[in-house]
Amino acid sequence: MFWAELIVVLGMIMIGARFGGLFLGMSSGAAVAILVFGFGCVPGSPAIDVIMIIMTVVVIAAVLQASGGMDYLIQIAVKLLRANPHRISYYAPLISWVFTFMCGTGNIVFGILPVIAEVSREAGVRPERPIAMSVLASQQAITACPISAATVALLGMLAPAGVTLIDILIVCVPSTLIGVICGCLWSARVGKELHVDEEYLERVKQGVAAPINEKADIKIKTVDDDRAKTAVMLYLLATVIVVAFGIFPSLRPTYMIGEDPVTLSMTMTIEIVMMIMAGVIIAVCKVNVASVLEQSVYKNGLMGVYAIFGLSWAGDTLVKNNLSFLKMGAQDIVAENPWVFAIILFLISAMILSQAGTIGALGQLGLTLGITPPAMIGMFPSVNGYFLVPSYPTILAGIAFDRTGTTRIAKYLFNHSYMIPGLITCIVSVGVGLVLANMFI
Repeated sequence: MFWAELIVVLGMIMIGARFGGLFLGMSSGAAVAILVFGFGCVPGSPAIDVIMIIMTVVVIAAVLQASGGMDYLIQIAVKLLRANPHRISYYAPLISWVFTFMCGTGNIVFGILPVIAEVSREAGVRPERPIAMSVLASQQAITACPISAATVALLGMLAPAGVTLIDILIVCVPSTLIGVICGCLWSARVGKELHVDEEYLERVKQGVAAPINEKADIKIKTVDDDRAKTAVMLYLLATVIVVAFGIFPSLRPTYMIGEDPVTLSMTMTIEIVMMIMAGVIIAVCKVNVASVLEQSVYKNGLMGVYAIFGLSWAGDTLVKNNLSFLKMGAQDIVAENPWVFAIILFLISAMILSQAGTIGALGQLGLTLGITPPAMIGMFPSVNGYFLVPSYPTILAGIAFDRTGTTRIAKYLFNHSYMIPGLITCIVSVGVGLVLANMFI
């Protein structure tokens, strides 16, 4: 029965991925209905704690966006890129990684992609190189950010096993950074230089692309008010406080439940800090509360929460009703070869386009199959398979903003600009992550 039930769950996930957005949650709910009404399964439980913590993080990120804080960060990125145009193949991806690490959302790369495209062209650097790696770096940083939806989803799942936020960060921060750097080393040598690229030169002749050294008129929203700067500082303070609570568990209160002392969980701590600091930013920076609901971060985050609700519910129902079969069947194979599960995470993330959703759908399955918490942390960057099929918005935006035509989807769907650097980045990040997890956790 397990295989039939698995086909139902994966089939509904694929249907949800086909329509995208909120439909992924709806199709996952349909999977639960089929399992319960059709196969007689006992319904599992959606990951409510994970959903709530993601919601608090989404709200504070939306507050930062409404305050102008994200526009201020983009403004800083533009200055850094224009100051070092000839090293843009390395600086742009690292800036994308850092800014995503700070904000917890890869959407911030939308604001700097047009700048990367034009600044690299002006410097005579093939735009494909920094654009592809900047998009990939923004996704890798999600799995290193202490307040991203994916990280808090993983933390909520592993916390009962004694895993802390710091355990995740000491593995994923260096592993994803090393992965991005290795990707940059490859990407910086991809393709012909612009001045000898026949396709680009032909586009210049046709008037479709601007020639090298022609200054581009890039319109970037300028933010000079102290409100945005203060919002960024308060947002970063919230991140620092969260990390401090993770490093020093003694800062968290201990209370009695019956006769047993219990320390406030890191999940609840993050929720409390994010809710308070979101309110502080609104009050101090005089942010219009109604405008928070209109921000793209809030809308996309709400869709993600709904999808994770359905995915985690379907995944938990499948696992709980097949525990015996899973332990007798694939447990030994996956426990001895955790890389097999990393490939599964990679492929599912490429389908549903959500790191947090992938962890919500398959995380508990991995633990049931014998994947240890350290191994789960090490392979965490494998959920960044967005680039496999070039359909994610930031990937398409990178192609659209590159007027030279160097960033592209070629004749065959999978030989696009993001494929090889993406595979290098992901494989190195997971490989380094597994080594560091075995060393430190």
